Amino acid sequence: MAERLEDVKPTRMELLRIRKRKVLAENGHDLLSEKKDALINEFFKIVDQREEAREELEETLEESYEKLTEAQMIMGSAEVESIADGSVGMKDLKISSDNIMGVKVPEIEPEVPEEKFYGYADTSVKLDEAVEEFRKALKLSLEVAEIEGKLTKLADEIEKAKRRVNALEYVYIPKLEATIKYIERQLEEREREDFFRRKKIKSMMEEEN
Repeated sequence: MAERLEDVKPTRMELLRIRKRKVLAENGHDLLSEKKDALINEFFKIVDQREEAREELEETLEESYEKLTEAQMIMGSAEVESIADGSVGMKDLKISSDNIMGVKVPEIEPEVPEEKFYGYADTSVKLDEAVEEFRKALKLSLEVAEIEGKLTKLADEIEKAKRRVNALEYVYIPKLEATIKYIERQLEEREREDFFRRKKIKSMMEEEN
């Protein structure tokens, strides 16, 4: 942070140093502001993706339950439940990371089983359709979870950028400006004092002559 005024040495060297710090702070402020704005734009793009993914997930789940209900009506609930008991769960869930403007965000790579876990002989095509729809819904659920993770990370980074921009804009840079004005006033005062001192010495020398 900028020094307290009482700790500042009012010299030209110090004035140059503080001015350089102010330029660096202003450049940093501009860069952080640009990054913050870019992150906000990216955030809202991903919000749109989330809304689309959620809508698709809701439609897929609705379709899944419709197919499942139809399969139960044809095959009977007990038979469908018995087949469901033999279903294969998701094998793995690989979580890696991606980079959005320097921010690490999660990427989920699900391994949803595709193989059949029941025979075709005594089952309805509606059950096949229901299984496919539920698999699709699972993938979409993980996609929504990935998007939510990205939004959380970006929101955190946006908040950090905002705090830094505000600290520079409302605290750090104003303190540097106040320090610069203080040094300039002190230097001007010294120059006036030197001017009157020289003038007085000159007058005294003229009187002696």
